[in-house]
Amino acid sequence: MPRPGNQALAAAQAGDVNEGDAAGDDPAQADLLDGEELRQPCVLVFNAGDASGATGLSADALSVASVGAHMLGVTTGIYVRDTAEVFDHVAIDEEHVAEQARAILEDVPVQAIKVGFAGSPDNLSLVAEIASDYPEVPVVAYMPNLSWWEDEPIDSYLDAFRDLVLPQTAVLVGNQGTLRRWLLPEWDGDRPPTPRDIARAAGEQGVSYTLVTGILRPDGWLENVLTSPQSTVLSEKYERLEAVFAGAGETLSAALAALLATGADLGSAASEALAYMDRSLDAGFRPGMGQVLPDRLFWAQPEDEEDEGTDPLASTDFALPPHDTRH
Repeated sequence: MPRPGNQALAAAQAGDVNEGDAAGDDPAQADLLDGEELRQPCVLVFNAGDASGATGLSADALSVASVGAHMLGVTTGIYVRDTAEVFDHVAIDEEHVAEQARAILEDVPVQAIKVGFAGSPDNLSLVAEIASDYPEVPVVAYMPNLSWWEDEPIDSYLDAFRDLVLPQTAVLVGNQGTLRRWLLPEWDGDRPPTPRDIARAAGEQGVSYTLVTGILRPDGWLENVLTSPQSTVLSEKYERLEAVFAGAGETLSAALAALLATGADLGSAASEALAYMDRSLDAGFRPGMGQVLPDRLFWAQPEDEEDEGTDPLASTDFALPPHDTRH
């Protein structure tokens, strides 16, 4: 079913589109496209290309679209990987990343920014510069596990991320172990650092909120906590799945940025993003010989198998099944 306000577009036939329409030169089309009701929330995403679909821009695109927003993807580099591991990464130079970002920002207003793997300190500097130019746009920054990389580039990247990107970040997302090793490397307390301890360390760099994931509870469940340096905003737990996943954090951070772009408040956006990630993991699949990938389009799968002998084309209702994440 077309979205409200899209009836005129839905009524257009493929043959009605000419070269002028495609170029935006048709006056009638220009008047139609000026309507605010046709504008979908947009998320500017900085991330690498990933042929496996486990992480990177392709993963972000599915997550952002699934919760009702449109992704504007800026390619920062290319992963060389399969579904089991990352073998290498080739960063795109800062100038080409800047050209991508500036070109789309001059055309399309954005409601949120997601920072994934930028590939180099120079690219992180550019990301920070762009974020500072749009102070009203919330930045969701995700820190992946970089253990596949060599120590020297990891250290340079983490230092640049801490000094340049964190001061622009509204919500930092990351696994408990990854964030602890990065932000609290010299922790020597009698107990492991709590999510609030991690949030305090991030807060010293200017981060307002931190979403800490993958906290193993005594009952065997996993807990995810959204907290500021002062107080816990949200704590939700999910049953631990036995499979080893690739791309869970990318799924969560992209969905969170998209939900914030739609206008949801932080608490409800985080809760819905966590639920979306959990259902994506629960429906996960293994396309190759490596790790299980989240099914970010779980909501598009039929809930029940067709009855034996039923013609699947007999029904004329092709509407997507209802769900609680897509808007």
